[in-house]
Amino acid sequence: MKTLIWQGILYQSLEYFKIKENGDRYTIESKIIGCYENKMYTADYKILITQDWTVLEFVIESEINTIKNILTGKKRQDEWVINNVIHPDFKGFEYIDISLTPFTNTLPINNLKLAENSSRKIDVIYIDVLNHHIRPAKQQYTRTALNKYLYENIETDFKAEISVDEAGLVISYPKLFEKTSEFLQNL
Repeated sequence: MKTLIWQGILYQSLEYFKIKENGDRYTIESKIIGCYENKMYTADYKILITQDWTVLEFVIESEINTIKNILTGKKRQDEWVINNVIHPDFKGFEYIDISLTPFTNTLPINNLKLAENSSRKIDVIYIDVLNHHIRPAKQQYTRTALNKYLYENIETDFKAEISVDEAGLVISYPKLFEKTSEFLQNL
C-alpha cells in the first residue's frame, strides 16, 4: 500500500491518497478538501482498476458549499454506465480524468507504456467535480524522458510537463499539483 499527499496549487487543496493492491486489482481511495473561486469543497473518490491500469468502476462523493453530489461509473464491456444510465458518448473510452486530482494522469501513463519520444492520443471521460459536469475529452500523452510526460488537452491547447515517480504517480504537475509527502507500507 502506498499513501501520499498532493497539494493542489490552483484548486487550493490537499489530497490524502491511498492505493492498495488486491490480487489482480488496485483499489484507490482518496479524500480532497479545498477552496476555489468561492467554493469550499470536499471530494472523496474510490476507483477500482485492473493491474494494467484500466478503470472498472468509480464513485465520487462531493460536497460543494454544503451541496452534496454522488457520481458513479461502471464499465460494462466497452460501455459506461454513469449514475445507472448507459452513456453512448463514452463507448470504448478507457480512461477517466477527475478535475481535482493528478492521480487520473497515472491511468494512461501506466496503461500506455509509451517508449521515450513516443506519443498517443486518447479519449477520456472528463469529470469536472466543482461544476458537476461530465463530458468526453481528447488528450495526448508524450513520454519525453524516463519519468516525464508531456500532457496535452487537444481541445484547449493546454500543455504541461508532468514528472512521475517509479510507480507512475505524479510528483510534479506545474502550477496544478505537487506531491508533498509519501508513505510506503509493505504488507
